[in-house]
Amino acid sequence: MTSLPARAGRRCHNVLNPIHSTHYFSPDCDREFAEIGITDGAAARLAARSAALGAVGAGTVAAAFYNYNHDLLGRHLPAVWRVASPEEVLDARLRVVDATLRRVLGDAVESAEMKEAARLALTATEACTRHARPLYSAHADLPVPEQPHLAYWYAATLLREHRGDGHLAALLTAGLDPVEALVSHTATGKGMTPRWVLGSRGWRRADWEAAAGRLRIRGIIDADGELTEDGTALRAELEDHTDRLDAAPYEHLGATGVARLTELGRGFLERALTAGAFPADLTGKS
Repeated sequence: MTSLPARAGRRCHNVLNPIHSTHYFSPDCDREFAEIGITDGAAARLAARSAALGAVGAGTVAAAFYNYNHDLLGRHLPAVWRVASPEEVLDARLRVVDATLRRVLGDAVESAEMKEAARLALTATEACTRHARPLYSAHADLPVPEQPHLAYWYAATLLREHRGDGHLAALLTAGLDPVEALVSHTATGKGMTPRWVLGSRGWRRADWEAAAGRLRIRGIIDADGELTEDGTALRAELEDHTDRLDAAPYEHLGATGVARLTELGRGFLERALTAGAFPADLTGKS
């Protein structure tokens, strides 16, 4: 096993994860889900991510997603499964991903680089572990798509959910509740803006302000909502803790493979960003 440079796995994750997320912001999502009877955008996106778990309710999804308001989830789950089965949702999601990646990546979808990236990413997933990782484990039970761009997306999904499940353990260890986790992440400048958080996670502005107040009492953010020195250290330790829990797939792939997958993934991500795959105001502090 080759020793990896510091944070090499995190850097690789950071270029793979957005490719997984492109379908959530895609106009193809609304079209394909409407075809199977799901016309509410929030319901479609909640179903898309949770369908691998089966026809589950709000409680299960609240536990697995961590930072969504249970009341929001309860408005759509389990009711959405009476409109379309998890299997129908998973099929629709794959159609969304296919259409989205073909639009934002263009001819890279059919390239030798895409085949190489899919192979490398799938190799990394061989070392992922199931225990205490419900979203990863549920997705790992799904078949690997045959087309390279879909296989790459699927592998990116496995790696995203593997890291994400571990990140929840880090959040619990740090003593951050769902809204505190969101507020402190936004304060780094790398998380979603409050508008996007409140719109997608189902929290109210009052919930956000209350969480910010608790973080100020703990000395994690200051009166202006900026991270304090202690807050910066806390967020850094959160990511380091997550790195430790997520090391296995990247160690399995090895330093050369991780570097190459990161290079390829960065190229695909740059194409997606240039094509407008994400809203311009998605991330930031305000």
